[in-house]
Amino acid sequence: MARNTHGGGANTNYYGLAFEQETRLEEALVGSGYIVSEGEVFLDDELIAVSAGKYRLYKNILEPNDIDYRDYISKQLLPDEALLNLKNDTIYIIEKKFQHGAGSVDEKLQTCDFKKKQYKKLFDPLRIEVEYYYVLNDYFDQPQYDDVFEYIVSVGCKFFFNEIPIDELGLPR
Repeated sequence: MARNTHGGGANTNYYGLAFEQETRLEEALVGSGYIVSEGEVFLDDELIAVSAGKYRLYKNILEPNDIDYRDYISKQLLPDEALLNLKNDTIYIIEKKFQHGAGSVDEKLQTCDFKKKQYKKLFDPLRIEVEYYYVLNDYFDQPQYDDVFEYIVSVGCKFFFNEIPIDELGLPR
């Protein structure tokens, strides 16, 4: 099982990007030493990535590249977070799922294969690779989800608990 074993607390920035329900990717990047200005991510003075969740994915990445989603997919997808790494031409789609009891999120975890394929169609004209990640809260760290986790990994997606290790985003340090 590909479970995240990195610690949190005082070592969170050292080990990875902490994702809590109210934490935004840009805030976590700043906390890890990157400079973020209007969705652009810099290391020193070099532009290395673009952060563009929800509608900003279209406004900041696709539209400037003359990509109309309707030419590739039938319905607009709105990721919780997205990071286009300009160093490795990969977009990291990040969906955050938080739950405190059984419910509809259980089934949503099983949609990663379909959504990753949709994002691949959308970014293929730009020759951008797609990674699809879930950030889950501790509620999901139970044996009853082991089959779902096995499925997520089998279709080329990943999941993490509470954080994504910065190395998973391919960003230089």
